[in-house]
Amino acid sequence: MAFIPQQNSSQPIQINDELNQLLDVLPPNICHYIKNHSECNHLIEVVMDLGRLPEARFPEYSVYLGATLISATDLEYTIQKIGAFSSDNRAGIEKTLHRISAIRNRKGSIIGLTCRVGRAVFGTISIIKDLIETGKSILLLGRPGVGKTTALREIARVLADDFHKRVVIIDTSNEIAGDSDVPHSSIGRARRMQVSAPELQHRVMIEAVENHMPEVIVIDEIGTELEALAARTIAERGVQLVGTAHGNEIENLMKNPTLSDLVGGIQSVTLGDEEAKRRGCQKTVLERKAPPTFEIAIEILERQKWNIHQDVACAIDSLLRNRKPNTEIRTVSQNGEVSIDHQKSNDEQLLKTFEHNPFNVVTQPKGWRASGKMVPIPTLESKSVDKLNETLEFDRLLDASWYQFYDKDKEDKMKISGPNGEDLPIHIYPYGIGRFQLEQVIKILRLPIVVTKDLDNADVVIALRSYLKNQSKLRQVAKMRQIPIHGIKSNTVPQITRTLQKLLGINETQVSEIRDLHLFTKGDEDDELEALEEARLAIEQIVLPKCQPVELLPRSAKVRGMQHELIEHYHLHSDSFGEEPNRRLRIYPT
Repeated sequence: MAFIPQQNSSQPIQINDELNQLLDVLPPNICHYIKNHSECNHLIEVVMDLGRLPEARFPEYSVYLGATLISATDLEYTIQKIGAFSSDNRAGIEKTLHRISAIRNRKGSIIGLTCRVGRAVFGTISIIKDLIETGKSILLLGRPGVGKTTALREIARVLADDFHKRVVIIDTSNEIAGDSDVPHSSIGRARRMQVSAPELQHRVMIEAVENHMPEVIVIDEIGTELEALAARTIAERGVQLVGTAHGNEIENLMKNPTLSDLVGGIQSVTLGDEEAKRRGCQKTVLERKAPPTFEIAIEILERQKWNIHQDVACAIDSLLRNRKPNTEIRTVSQNGEVSIDHQKSNDEQLLKTFEHNPFNVVTQPKGWRASGKMVPIPTLESKSVDKLNETLEFDRLLDASWYQFYDKDKEDKMKISGPNGEDLPIHIYPYGIGRFQLEQVIKILRLPIVVTKDLDNADVVIALRSYLKNQSKLRQVAKMRQIPIHGIKSNTVPQITRTLQKLLGINETQVSEIRDLHLFTKGDEDDELEALEEARLAIEQIVLPKCQPVELLPRSAKVRGMQHELIEHYHLHSDSFGEEPNRRLRIYPT
């Protein structure tokens, strides 16, 4: 992770807090304590609750102001000096950005006040100035008090004054431009539309677009479904949006059914069999429903540390697939220098690894293979052995592949390597292969193989050759993850069996004895087993020893298909002939 300093850093940050106007509305004893406090310039808010000590809150701590409890007279003193409270229990001080919020009892009387200091901070958005001038819609996220509204106010001023755009601010609680008919000077040339009641914010948003032809609309605290829909309508009309929403991270919006439309919305989709196999996932998955309303999302982690998602669509798609999206961590130093730390996604990290190691060279083994204790089992010799000995050897190799040596220290048996030195069990990722046949082969032959749906955890990919021709993406991803691909000619039990045997290092020089005819059945029907037993006896007693062709009894198309697979296992050829219902198989010697 490299830090890249931006060449053009902005002017030093300037703060205008107009603190004296707020202190003038507070009771004299509280005002006296705050003025004499050494860090009064860092004050965040003053809390006055009936019957409690007044409290001053700073960024890192809180202190009580004196030893006198707040009385109804103290609350009334402040209420008389500020403007009227709106329906959302908020009021302000004329020509300032300070906000006073009220707490009422069940009768409607005010029993508590939160007096929040409003500061106009200039120079805070140098960290994202390059993103603002792109004209893309920007969504700010972060916990309360981290500076979202302050950044929103500065963005509106820069867009209006520096980029000369028509900017309209939808100021629901008069927190952006102050509680006055004349907007605060901190928003520059931007215009402000006040909202009479919070529940009408979505209407004012649409009214601003229809009546005042803005190029940019600034919205604070998008919190309802109607406001989210209004934001999408505005974005679809080509107007740049800059807003804030409730949530610390972009994942919070994904899980919020009310606001998920801001990032494109989430819907449940049922995939087809082929698509589910291609992805290696369940048939029912979550996907993004539409393009995001906001193209860029910014998570304000701290006042000088922001996490940037420059492509919200890609970020949401990655998160839905449990992958880490591409992000930028931008920080501002004390001298105003901006540094960018690029956070790569999982796929890009894999691609970067592949670029540095294009020939898939494994530089350092892992696990038991790196311990030096593993001794590969020799593969089966190709010299003639009778069927019984080969079957016993086959069983021995499979059993030995699970337990290789005895550790005297731990006094238990450990799994190590298979016949060719691979770690067991082998995890395979099937693509286009019948899962029933695959699991049937593994179960009946007791192979140390596990079928996985996660390509990241796979040791090898097994796919039909016909599918691989048109799946360059699968080949590319497997290459990035350094996973070998084995192609199978047809989706049959003998082909699957041979491929799995090759993965385990078992040379199929002789035809192994069929130990369970259920391997070739699709169920437990007696007629299926009877037909397979007929074909097995014909092969082992007539075709192989006497080299004579044999005709079997007429069977249904389904049963004939099972017989074909059984015959293929013996490396023999067979044909169907005759008319239904007397159509039957003929087995030919090699």
